[in-house]
Order: sequence, then C-alpha cells, then structure tokens
Amino acid sequence: MTDAVGILAFGGYVPRMRLQRSAVYANIGWFAPGLKGLAKGERAASNWDEDAITMAVEAARDCLGERDRADIARVVLASTTLPNADRLNAGVVKEALNLDDEVAAADAAGSLRAGTSALMASLEAAGSSDGPILCLAAERRKAAPGSESEMLHGDAAAAFLVGRGNVVARYLGGASITADFVDHFRETGRDFDYFWETRWIRDEGYSKLVVKALKRALEKTGIAADKVAHLVLPFVERGVSDGLAKKVGVAAESLADSLSANVGSAGVAHPGLLLAHRLEKAKPGDIAVVAGFGQGCDVLVFEVTDAILQREVSPSQGVSAWIARRKEETNYFKFLFFRDLVGLDTGARAEFDQKTMLTALYRDRKAVLGLVGGRCTKTGTVQFPKTEISVNPNDHAIRTQEDYPFAERKARVMTYTADSLTFTPDPPQYYGMIEFEGGGRMMAEIVDCDAADVAVGAPLRMVFRIKARDDKRGFTKYFWKAVPTA
Repeated sequence: MTDAVGILAFGGYVPRMRLQRSAVYANIGWFAPGLKGLAKGERAASNWDEDAITMAVEAARDCLGERDRADIARVVLASTTLPNADRLNAGVVKEALNLDDEVAAADAAGSLRAGTSALMASLEAAGSSDGPILCLAAERRKAAPGSESEMLHGDAAAAFLVGRGNVVARYLGGASITADFVDHFRETGRDFDYFWETRWIRDEGYSKLVVKALKRALEKTGIAADKVAHLVLPFVERGVSDGLAKKVGVAAESLADSLSANVGSAGVAHPGLLLAHRLEKAKPGDIAVVAGFGQGCDVLVFEVTDAILQREVSPSQGVSAWIARRKEETNYFKFLFFRDLVGLDTGARAEFDQKTMLTALYRDRKAVLGLVGGRCTKTGTVQFPKTEISVNPNDHAIRTQEDYPFAERKARVMTYTADSLTFTPDPPQYYGMIEFEGGGRMMAEIVDCDAADVAVGAPLRMVFRIKARDDKRGFTKYFWKAVPTA
C-alpha cells in the first residue's frame, strides 16, 4: 500500500540495568511485607545519565535505522516525566537526531495516554503533512520507596515514524473517550503519584471506559472482535487485560505480552513499546489494536501490510533486542541514588560550577547535541570538532570543512582509563580516546559497561546521554558517550 497512511517504521528502547524485584523486597520487606507477591522478575531501570529525552533519542534511532532523515517534518515527544518545564524537550531530540531546523517539534503530556493521543494526532495529521512525523514516547517515573509502584514501574521509550506511503501497518481509525477519572494524580513539583483504591479503578475505569472505547473503535472501523490478532493493553496488574479482552470478545491468545516480568509499566511509553514489540512478529493482514488509558481512553486500530516482510533490521535493533541486552542489578541503594531518592556525600571533587554558556551551546549545538564534526573537502580528512583549520598535518587547509556526522558511525577504543578519583555517580569512570570507522578521533566517556567490556580495540557505538546537571540553575547538559557493543 504505497499511498496509505500509517506506520512507516517503529522501534523502542529499554535501559540495560534491570533491578531485581527480589532485591527491593529484601530491603523493604520488613516495612512492607505485603509486597512479597510482587517480588518476582525485574524492572528496567535507567542509568543516572538517562532521562525521557535520552531514551526518546535512542528509541528514535532504533526506529529510523539507516533511513534518510531529511524528509521528517515533525517530532513529537510524549511523557509525564519531561525533564524541562520551559525548554522544548522535543527540540533537544531534534538536535540530537541532527534534523533540519525547519522540522517542527512539540511536547505532549498531561496523562498516561499522552503517547497514544500523540500517535493518534500524528496519524490524523500525516495525510496532509509535508513529510513523515516522528512520534516518540518516553518515561522515567519516580516511585516512593516501599510502594507498589516501585515494583511495577519500569523505564523505556517507543518510537513510530508515521506518514503516507509504503506503510508496514495501515491506520484504520480509532476512538477516544475523555473523562476526568482520577485513578492517580501528581501535582506539578511533586515526585510521586497518589493512587486511589485498586478495585474501583478496575471496575469503574478499566472495565467501563476501556471496554467502551475498544468496542467503539472496532465498530467505527468495521472490525469484528474475533478478527483481532494483536490486542495491546498497557496494564501490568494481574488478570486485568485478560478480563478486558473477554468483555470485548477478543481471544486471550491475541493479548500482547505486558512485559511486566522484565520491563515493568513504562507509563506513557508502554502502549507504544508493547505495540512495537508485537509488530516485530506480525504477519500481513493481522489486525492490531492498541489502547492508552488516562483520564479516558484512546484506541487505535491498524492492519499490518505486506511491507512488514520487507523490513530490514539489524540483530541489535528492536524492542526484543533491547530486552535481551540486560544486566541484573541487586543494589537497591544504587537504584535509589540514581533516582535522587537518597543523598550521598559526593565529596569536594563534585564541587564545581556546571554553568552552561547558552550562547556557546547555541553556536555549537550541532557539535554538542548532534555530534557533527568536519570533513575537509580538499584532503578528505575528518575530525571532531569541526574547526576553521584542518587537522591534516600535511595540509592545514583553511575553511574547507563540511559537516560530517559521527553519531551513527561505529568506533573502537584506542586508549582508556578507569578513574576512581574523579567524581561520577557510577564509579569508576571509564573514558579514553576513541577512533571512528572512516577516520576521526575524540575523547569520550564509556558507559553501560563492566571492566571486562573495555579494552583496546573494543567496538563501540555512540549514545546520547546526560553529561552533567547544573543543580544551581536547573539546567541539564547533554552530550554523546560511547557504549561497548561486543
């Protein structure tokens, strides 16, 4: 279907660290023995240098792969945990992806269905858009220590490129219901959600609002419930999704895995994450239905097309690959520290001003946020950063450099240091000289790694991460770091 509106590409991201729920219970069970029933499996936990922006960038890269990004018209980022209240979060993502300045960008928030609402709005706008729309959702929620939410939540991101063309999933339509059904809430400035009674949420919210929206969407699109091959419901509570599927008439085997055992509930990103995971194995003709819940319900209906068979992805791409890339974490105290839920004496080495010169950031944003270096058009020498004078030792050509993006290029370790003296929230700090495939070198931090992962010649890929936080002024610095790929 070369002129249909729908999903052109999809992807996701799940952080490497997986906090073992048994480790959480081992520390708080004395206080909350009732959580024992939830102390199974693991939840995805972001590193200290990850947030909704960095995870959205990673999901977007997973979605886009090697696709040309020049035609993208808009970037939308949905989250209830956007790091900036008055700085366009989607704008930072746009810079990290090295998109053109004429690309529009917008943030979406307000409820846990912001992700599906943004996806629905993007699909409805795609037919008249100048190009594809990149719709992202990411979440990094805090939960009170010793709460059910701490056990059930997880960090992740999802990405969909939607538009008109040879889509892998054609958008058939959907339905939305809006009601101020406050099952939980969080006032601006507070860290934790406040939840109401579980049975009421299930009986009045899920069983009525979600069922009504599902039935309405199927009715509008003319799809019979027994024809649904993939029902994506964002609920990790035991038995909830099964009960809803039964009420609507969808077969239990059509329910998508909730990923509760190894990721947890990723909030705004969860419907998209589950949909991207399910589409990885979908077949042409399959009907996929996805719901988002939060002060009402969104339901979107898709038909998988033959283009799904033409998808070319590397073994390291996709939600399944991110789930497989994992490291067990049993240090509950470390998790709390990364979440800013417990303070440690960071010492004198952490006492330095992190003020960002905003004029310099704007001037050098391609290099800092997009990792764009230079290539000498005279000698072919590539370098980072881009400068007026080429680093070629035999020809210091002046003003001959063109933009040369490094973010998607493979690299390797040339030299490295494991530093236990400098301050880092996750010591030791690994850093060193890295060399890119095709030329170009830079000093970089090496993250998401163990001692055995870092060696001279080890392969690396670049990731967009938090470099530092200016806590005095409330500003986050972002830059690119390296991650071992072996």
